[in-house]
Amino acid sequence: MTAPNDIVIDDLADPRITPAIAAAREGPADFPADIDVDGILARASAMTGGLTDFGEDTGFRERLAVVIQSLHEDEGLTRGGRITILDHAVRVMANRLRIEDLVKKHPEILDITIDRPLIIAGLPRSGTTHLVNWLARDERLRSLTLWESEEPVPSAPPPAPGEPDPREVRSAEFWGHFESMLPHMAAMHGMEASSIHEDNELLYMDLNCYSWEFQTRLPRWIDHYFAHDRTGSYLYEKKVLQVLTWFRGPNRWILKSPQHMENLEPLKAAFPDATLVITHRDPVAVIRSLTTMLAYGDRIRRDPVDPAGCARHWSDRIERLLRECVAQRDAWGPDQSLDVLFHEYMADQEATLREVYDLAGLELTAEAEAKLLGYLNENPRHQHGRVIYDLEGVFEVDVPKLRERFQFYYDRYPVRWED
Repeated sequence: MTAPNDIVIDDLADPRITPAIAAAREGPADFPADIDVDGILARASAMTGGLTDFGEDTGFRERLAVVIQSLHEDEGLTRGGRITILDHAVRVMANRLRIEDLVKKHPEILDITIDRPLIIAGLPRSGTTHLVNWLARDERLRSLTLWESEEPVPSAPPPAPGEPDPREVRSAEFWGHFESMLPHMAAMHGMEASSIHEDNELLYMDLNCYSWEFQTRLPRWIDHYFAHDRTGSYLYEKKVLQVLTWFRGPNRWILKSPQHMENLEPLKAAFPDATLVITHRDPVAVIRSLTTMLAYGDRIRRDPVDPAGCARHWSDRIERLLRECVAQRDAWGPDQSLDVLFHEYMADQEATLREVYDLAGLELTAEAEAKLLGYLNENPRHQHGRVIYDLEGVFEVDVPKLRERFQFYYDRYPVRWED
């Protein structure tokens, strides 16, 4: 039975294409859809006023070449979908140029200690966004806003006191336009410029981020990604954190990304004194939610949209992620890590909070507790409405067979099955 605020997206398989979506499918006429690695790096250099030093080549050029080849192999991708990814690559390479330029001018940045970060990992749609935004209310922890993750180093002098940062304005305008095309997205995963965001964007600057995959289907890229060690990219992320801390402290960070689940060993190598919290949720429920969100956005990126193909792709991808998580989990001992079951977290969030704080050695002061509990009151679950999912129908998934595939994960973590 549906409730008054339930959202049923009834056109996932045959989307209604508005003029704005049609334009987004085509993309800007002045951006070449067949640009190569050198073309992307040249555009990044022009964007930064002629900077050319990208720093040590940690393999990012090779990774970019693999992504570009994979984009051409994805026959269902729209021109606008391809350009969105290529334009994103230009932006993160411009960020990298500015980071390297700043560090050359201020080498003391590399002496900044990133002190015992609190890192959250967990499947997409498993409560990690809620948890990181909640704990970020504690101002003793440095957190990463969406706009700051998109442009860590400003490209212009700081604004006058009381004026908004132009980077935040740009982010708000971009995501505002995105959500105007896809109004139900806020109920699934809102993208507010001032919200606390994943540190995926920092890995993007070494072109080793799995977020490419949410916008297209890149089997060649995925195989390349898993075939290579990702430790160097996590060390580059640490460098970006040092830059961000130089602009504004404190130097104890709270971070989160689903990608960390499949990179527990590289994460430990880069941040050996971190506290790790991993949320665990029924992967079938995750796939049900994730594929609905991605298929909804695919009306911009794909033609045809192919919800069943989306479900097959992400069932494979989540299985691969979880197998890596199980294989690498023992890299973190119980003195530094905690597994949180989603159903227990939802049943008693305050208990989870206290467990996390105890593990991290953070005193839960009266001031911090008041701010944290205030966040829960201000952000109830499903505040933008509850989306109704149909994994078996629209996505043609055999759920019992899917559960059989994830038995290895159920054996390790007693998550509650969600129908």
